[in-house]
Amino acid sequence: MTPIIFGAWAIGGWMWGGSDDEDALQAIRAGIDSGINTIDTAAIYGFGHSEELVGRAIKGIRQKVIIATKCGMRWDSDQGSDPWPQKDNSGRQVIIRKNSRPDSIFWECEQSLRRLGIDVIDLYQIHRPDVDTPVEDSIAALEKLRRQGKVRAIGVSNFDIDWLRRAQAAAPLDTNQPPYSVIQRGIEAQILPFCRQNNIGVICYSPLERGLLTGSVGPDRKFNPGDHRAEHKFFTVENRRHVADALARIKPIADAHKASFAQIIIQWTIQQPGITAALVGARNAQQARDNAAAQFVNLSADELSQIRAEFDECSRAMGGGDIGVK
Repeated sequence: MTPIIFGAWAIGGWMWGGSDDEDALQAIRAGIDSGINTIDTAAIYGFGHSEELVGRAIKGIRQKVIIATKCGMRWDSDQGSDPWPQKDNSGRQVIIRKNSRPDSIFWECEQSLRRLGIDVIDLYQIHRPDVDTPVEDSIAALEKLRRQGKVRAIGVSNFDIDWLRRAQAAAPLDTNQPPYSVIQRGIEAQILPFCRQNNIGVICYSPLERGLLTGSVGPDRKFNPGDHRAEHKFFTVENRRHVADALARIKPIADAHKASFAQIIIQWTIQQPGITAALVGARNAQQARDNAAAQFVNLSADELSQIRAEFDECSRAMGGGDIGVK
């Protein structure tokens, strides 16, 4: 698994104001050609559409890539917890529910294998805790899929420390996928130490905070209809100004490395203790190539500390950070 992973949420279109399929396919292939060997998707991303695009992109080159996907968020079932009204990619009203019942996990696995066009999922993850299902039952279902040879490794996502402890007690986890960025570092208190102690790989998502930390989402940016960032707490005009100020303060570091803000932030993230890899999305080929190039930026210990300090100030100005997860 490479330290930079292609994140396939945005290419599904849902919550991102739509997407262009051809751009998405080119982005995935450009990432692979640039040395990224792992793609992370989920059934819920675009209601299956992201998985289908990933399947199309890797056709003929399956042996070159590690495929991670997720289960446990159903839009096509009346069972599950925390009903969430949404609209699918066609504008149809749906109710999304967290559903990690064993029978649902088994069914979802078959659907994901079909959409991806593969025989085995390299990493299968429970997307979010389902309060209506004992986590021990859900993990047992993942273990059964592993014994059957349908998945190679198992993990969880968005689990707090209590859920994580229960899941790990049920069966050894290979990975945990939490949110983490230079302005969202809550996992450093308990989750990262727990994962290090238990040899659980940490694949963090949103290291660029949905593009906010790239420098391309300034205070005047307007979002397309259906783009969730328009309502996200990090994306108020005031918070975007705070981030822009922090980025300006680390510009000398980026300039010294002839690197973009995104590359500096990605490299900072993957150098943090306990972080195995960072999930980074791309919606076109150039973004994917630029993201992959971040692995070649070498930040010094002083630069790492300076970046952390500048964003400590930014996080305080934003009200403490650690707000909002996908």
